[in-house]
Formats: sequence, C-alpha cells, structure tokens
Amino acid sequence: MIKANPPFSSADVAAVYEGFPEAVREALLSLRELVFDVAEATPGVGALEECLKWGQPAYVTSETKAGSPLRLAASKQGGLGVFVHCATRIIPDFKALFPERFRFDGTRGVLFEVGEELPVDELRMLVASALTYHARKKFQPA
Repeated sequence: MIKANPPFSSADVAAVYEGFPEAVREALLSLRELVFDVAEATPGVGALEECLKWGQPAYVTSETKAGSPLRLAASKQGGLGVFVHCATRIIPDFKALFPERFRFDGTRGVLFEVGEELPVDELRMLVASALTYHARKKFQPA
C-alpha cells in the first residue's frame, strides 16, 4: 500500500493511485498533496472531499460548494495532468496568464510529461482558482 499525506479517503481512491505507473503515481501524489495544502491555506474553501469522478481522483469543495471539482489523472498522451470541468473559465483564465508556459488540453486541463519538474507556484494559483471558482463567480459583475 502506498503512503499518502493526508491518508486516502477510501480504498477505491487508493486503488486508482496504485494502478498508475510508478513515475506517474509519484507526480500525482505530489499534486494531491499540493491540492490539500492549497485548500487548507485558502479562505472559504473548507474541507475537501476526495472521491472518484470518471474513474479519476477528484477533489470537491462539498462542505462550502466554493469550487469546481479538480481531477488528477494520467493523460491520454502518456503524461499526467490537472483537469477541471471544461465549461468553466478556469483553464482559459489560467492560459491567459501563462500562454506559453504550459501545455493545455483544451479548456479542461494542464498537461505534464513524466519526470517534468512541476511549477509549484503557478499550480498553486490554478488549484486555488478551481477551489474558489463558484465563490468568485458570485461576486463578478454580470
């Protein structure tokens, strides 16, 4: 069994992480820890629910409903990624800030190669944006 910080919420989530190739799993576990760190440090997010959506580990602001679900997964191209609901402005807004810095999967994700150094500061911004998406929309002019 792999160790995770914080511990996995369920055996089903743990099993999905166990199923990833080792290099992908290690990177995704680092991203998972970053998601929990950002959630804890961001006012209004509340406790995260870790679950599976579309068979992928997902992080949901069930307590506050402040954010849009964030998923971590292996990408179809062989690397890994951070994914959000494609109908949100999360990825387009992030792409506007960093148009050349990342590889994007349309409006649904940011992709990385296995072994690529993850840009933690920028990813903190992306995660915070997803975890506060609905709360921020309430205060935006129509």
